[in-house]
Amino acid sequence: MLNIVVFQSIFMKNIQVGFLLSYDYEKLKLSIPPVYDQADAIFLAMDEKQRTWSGKEFEIDPIFFEWLESFDTDNKITIYKDNFYIPELSAIENDSRERHMLSLKMGIGNWLVQVDSDEIFIDFSKFVKQLRLRNKYLESPEKNPIQIAGFLVNVYKYLEDGILYVDQPTKVLLATNYPNYKVARKTKERIIYTDNILLHECLSRTEKELRFKLDNWGHNDQVNKNFFEKWRRANKDNYKSITDVFYLEPHKWKKLGFIESRNLDKIKDLIKERPSLSLSKSYLFKKNFGQWFKFLKLFRMNKNHDFETYF
Repeated sequence: MLNIVVFQSIFMKNIQVGFLLSYDYEKLKLSIPPVYDQADAIFLAMDEKQRTWSGKEFEIDPIFFEWLESFDTDNKITIYKDNFYIPELSAIENDSRERHMLSLKMGIGNWLVQVDSDEIFIDFSKFVKQLRLRNKYLESPEKNPIQIAGFLVNVYKYLEDGILYVDQPTKVLLATNYPNYKVARKTKERIIYTDNILLHECLSRTEKELRFKLDNWGHNDQVNKNFFEKWRRANKDNYKSITDVFYLEPHKWKKLGFIESRNLDKIKDLIKERPSLSLSKSYLFKKNFGQWFKFLKLFRMNKNHDFETYF
């Protein structure tokens, strides 16, 4: 019996990070390195026939796998191949299904972190420390499922001498203890908000690449038809006059900002300095209190809970 306990203590409560390996695989060269040192294991989920959630085939340059092998000096990375495309399901249903299968592969009992290939952590070490402080949620995760959220700074467009970005961070669900996903990464369980920031390169592509992405991701049937007209004409001279720029519901991205650099390290530093991109303690408290209040009746059913654990 003792050996079983020791075995579980070694292989549970880890920081398991999952990525989806698909047509935008090149972006993993920027999103994997920031999490590599602090992750206990990294899993890359790839459809066995290299199909998107809409069933379109994609190719991966063999050079990428050479890079992956040379980068993985600690042998942390596993490529998980499976059938992630079911023709009878919609793109978003295939999305949710793949994320669920990936999390099961990573192992319930661990922190299940899912980062998209175009999301770059500013400080993953801080995020890991925040997860470790909440390890109690890994004891019986099915009885107390939670999600841990951070915020994205969305890159709107790369210019020759800098980037346009959305001048307000947006919520992103990053980790869970129990992967009962309902829509993509959303489990619709209680959310704990943290002040972690990621750079989101969602639109930093050529128009051809961007059209392919929007045609093949989970929300392909919801794309705003007027999006490309604004995206094409946006530049550093007119960005202040361009508003309502989100590719789904336009009003959710109200205005743009400009950073005069394309250097990733410099961009990360400048993000930390911009007041409009900072997350105050009072803002996070209100968000977390709202979640606590929303799920209050459920919390009262579990005598082990106390107020302080929710923040």
